[in-house]
Amino acid sequence: MLNPADPVFVEVLRKQLPEGALHAPEPRYLEEPRGRWQGLAGVVALPRTVAEVSVVVRACAEARVGLVSWGGGTGLVGGQLMPEGPAPVVLSLERMAALRGSYPEENVLVVEAGMILADVQRHASDLGRVFPLALASEGTCRIGGNLSTNAGGLNVLRYGNARDLCLGVEAVLPDGSIFNGLKRLRKDNTGYDLRHLLIGAEGTLGVITAASLRLFPQPGVVGTALLAVESPEAALKLLSLAQERLSGMVSAFELIGRMGLQFLAERIPEVKLPIGMPEWMVLIEIGLPAGFGVAEDHLGGLFEAGLAAGLVSDGVIAASEAQRAGLWRIREAIPEANRMIGAVSSHDISVPLGLVAEFIAKAGPRLAAMGDFRVNCFGHLGDGNLHYNVFPALGRSRKDYEDQRDAVKTCVHDLVDELGGSMSAEHGLGRLKVEDLERYGDPGKLAAMRAIKAALDPLGIMNPGAVLRA
Repeated sequence: MLNPADPVFVEVLRKQLPEGALHAPEPRYLEEPRGRWQGLAGVVALPRTVAEVSVVVRACAEARVGLVSWGGGTGLVGGQLMPEGPAPVVLSLERMAALRGSYPEENVLVVEAGMILADVQRHASDLGRVFPLALASEGTCRIGGNLSTNAGGLNVLRYGNARDLCLGVEAVLPDGSIFNGLKRLRKDNTGYDLRHLLIGAEGTLGVITAASLRLFPQPGVVGTALLAVESPEAALKLLSLAQERLSGMVSAFELIGRMGLQFLAERIPEVKLPIGMPEWMVLIEIGLPAGFGVAEDHLGGLFEAGLAAGLVSDGVIAASEAQRAGLWRIREAIPEANRMIGAVSSHDISVPLGLVAEFIAKAGPRLAAMGDFRVNCFGHLGDGNLHYNVFPALGRSRKDYEDQRDAVKTCVHDLVDELGGSMSAEHGLGRLKVEDLERYGDPGKLAAMRAIKAALDPLGIMNPGAVLRA
């Protein structure tokens, strides 16, 4: 049984920390983007050093008080707040945002966990390098949260998830001890890799306080194209063709469905479409080393090959940075339009690449049998991650479907499970998908996860109720 972070506990903790390290909870620490939950907090801790984080965690362990790590508050599955139970300590690392080291010859950047993702990208750019993790929330999310959720984003196809971009972490474990794993090594075969255990654990096994991050050379030239395709099957064949012609140089390959374009026309009409409103489109971006020719020529060759193969029917290739930004604005505006309309149920799913088209073909009729819905299917086709979101029929609101939300989610996730996919591709589990993990998770994996949680956090103080049921 956990205890609340009551005034007595707060006063004890206050005496162990520098002045100003504890604050009364502000609304921003208790809210999440979709407005599904309202969080609780007895106090907000704002440490400046890993030693101060250790003090906070150790005090919570000694008093058996829950602790919720808070990054930028941008998570979409409720992992950054605790809506019920004894009021916890909310731990924000926003004051721990320092650059600890730059190693351009190693392609490594060492930063504290509170650094905003866009600032990580800027520091990499200052070195003539790229940190390729790219998200819609990069101006507010923080790298510690990105690692704790194993964030994905636009460039996973080429560079991998957050897990693939991290060489080492510093973290505070549930007993308050400090794990000094901030190495810059590519090879380190010395037993269990605690780095990978903490990445993706959503703050349930410890608090990541700093990380050694992988950087990459900046592409010499970048090219972007928006191509109309006949179907998801055609999009997948075009992806294969692109990878054959430009092996290792395809950075992003985004699928956009017609419904998303209709939503833009309905809600954000200032976003213009350069090729009309086809049933399906792909947004492709390539990055070439200097001396590998003109990006537009490579994309033009891909378009011609796709046209000859019957995969592509129309397209536009960006001829300037402004045009490139305009094409990306189409993709980036789709989630904005989604929020304006209000989804009945949103799904961050992945299936094997070869089954993406089958999933799309089967999911629509199954939902149609349940009611009158609009489906906006878009996402990172290059890595099999779709945002398959279900919306009210035109002229209706999501309030009209409240009694169907769970059934819609189950319908989509059951099909994902049938096809060997995942009901959480890049957003994590948080509190939203705890039951889904229990329903679809492998029993052996669940047992191992619970054993690890019990071994590292026997008191159950770390982000109680997230990932695993409290």
